[in-house]
Amino acid sequence: MRRIMGIDVARGLAVLGMMTAHVGPDDHGPIPPGGFAQLADGRPAALFVVLAGLSLALLSGSTDPVTGTRLVQARVRILVRALLLFGLGELLVILATPVVVILPTYGLLFALGCVALRWSRAALLTAAGVVAVVGPPLGQTIAAGLEDARPTVLTEITVGHYYPAIVWTAYLLAGLAIGRSDLRSPRLRGLGALAGVGLVILGHGGSWVALHLFGWPAALATAEPHSSTTFEVVGNVGVALLVISGCLVVADRWPRVLAPLAAVGSLALTAYTLHIVVIAARGRGVVYDATVEVWLAFILTTIGLCWLWAVSVGRGPFEWVLHRVSTRAADIAPDVLPERAEAPVSRD
Repeated sequence: MRRIMGIDVARGLAVLGMMTAHVGPDDHGPIPPGGFAQLADGRPAALFVVLAGLSLALLSGSTDPVTGTRLVQARVRILVRALLLFGLGELLVILATPVVVILPTYGLLFALGCVALRWSRAALLTAAGVVAVVGPPLGQTIAAGLEDARPTVLTEITVGHYYPAIVWTAYLLAGLAIGRSDLRSPRLRGLGALAGVGLVILGHGGSWVALHLFGWPAALATAEPHSSTTFEVVGNVGVALLVISGCLVVADRWPRVLAPLAAVGSLALTAYTLHIVVIAARGRGVVYDATVEVWLAFILTTIGLCWLWAVSVGRGPFEWVLHRVSTRAADIAPDVLPERAEAPVSRD
């Protein structure tokens, strides 16, 4: 699978955005509302999951979805990656940092994505819309019914506050639909940007109308970060479309300039994991008493080390494990055409 630099740049922005949400200082400025730091709250994580769906599409044939044995191989690779991501996420949770680790939900979403690998782009977009509308009230109802029950890992990642899979599946499905499109088409990039602007307006503007004109309850109408309402999902998908479309364009024009940022995207799992480990080592103060100096140290060190590793080694250590284990697990013989059944089958 050939890497697309613009996608790596977008993924790099998502990782650095989540890092900013964790260790970046709050500015509380009036423009934009809540300050610039508020832009990194929730949106980069949503972009990360949209890009996960896009990656699943690329792993399974991009615009020409695989069939037969290749489809089985793709599903096995994805399921193995899902298990590894879930396990790694739970190990990071054990570190007990103030950060809500996204990887357990990320792993579950990978597994759910296997079901939709053969769906058409229209079906994926329709399903994403249904989940975005039905998921929030359903998730809130289920969570309310489980308030007195003992919390479990499954309930936390399914209907928990920060990354409820019952809602965040919409991001994955939207990403799959994007990945089934021709990412190199200038026309499609332009349409993606326009759609992104429209969804941002619909999400945040619709939230304001629902709250202030119709008097809807905030639990259903707010577009605040991590509220996991329909309005937040719509707005975040719009932001993701804008970022992806923009990154695809600028990466084609200035590949050398953006190479360090693309390196972060190509080592996204390694960068995310190690920054959680560093937070655990530094203590809770690095999150609760965030400073500009510490934030810049995280950002610049991550970019520098990822770039150095990418140009000198290549695939990141955690990415290498995911690739190696999942590829070996899916190493099965390809389909044999009926008219060639007597010929020996060769392995790639």
